[in-house]
Amino acid sequence: MAFSSSSSEDNFGSSSRSLRDARFTGINSPSESSSHGKGPEPQFDIISWYPRHQSCQRYFIDHAQHEPLVQTFAAFVNILLPFQRQPNPVFSTTGSRSGKARLDREGPSRVSSSEAAAAASAVSLIPYIRRLVVTGMDVPQVLHGFFGDDWRAGIGPQREAERRNYLFAAKSGGWASVKRDYDIPPLETVPFMRPLFDPTDGEIEAAERSWSEWLALEDWMVGSRAPETD
Repeated sequence: MAFSSSSSEDNFGSSSRSLRDARFTGINSPSESSSHGKGPEPQFDIISWYPRHQSCQRYFIDHAQHEPLVQTFAAFVNILLPFQRQPNPVFSTTGSRSGKARLDREGPSRVSSSEAAAAASAVSLIPYIRRLVVTGMDVPQVLHGFFGDDWRAGIGPQREAERRNYLFAAKSGGWASVKRDYDIPPLETVPFMRPLFDPTDGEIEAAERSWSEWLALEDWMVGSRAPETD
């Protein structure tokens, strides 16, 4: 079979990809376990992560946003789903549903698959992760409903980063300041805020370390001036 070929060209192509991808694999993970002061920090493989993230994006656009329960949650936390955003709604990654609600003077017009794919690829999941975090609704069952089976690998690192950002926002400013940071003007304001959902000791400790690093940066205590750590 073609997939089992071991030609020199295939080997060369594989080696080239490995060399190319190696530039991006030495990235520290944003997860809570990224720095515990014991041994080297684990590495975040961005090459392996991205297809999982794309899977979450496709699931959210093609399936989740069309589910009544997800629409209910989105309405409750006051954030528009991609298909609700005007004047350029995104119904799917293929264009198969986009034509249903797109009308012009000549009647229904269909979005090409390439146009739909381009529009879908521009849909960021971060605003939805942030809204679930700030309202205390970033629970596993909700994240699974929004982003599908790959949510832990696909948006898990971003969720952890946003949970830490929420802790930082709470520490650096008052309630009104935090709310302004999480509002999406003019209409998608945060209806309510809750303390971080079910934080772990490791998560809080990692946030404390990162906060200390940030304070050191404010005082230019970086590089050779960085304070020593145990």
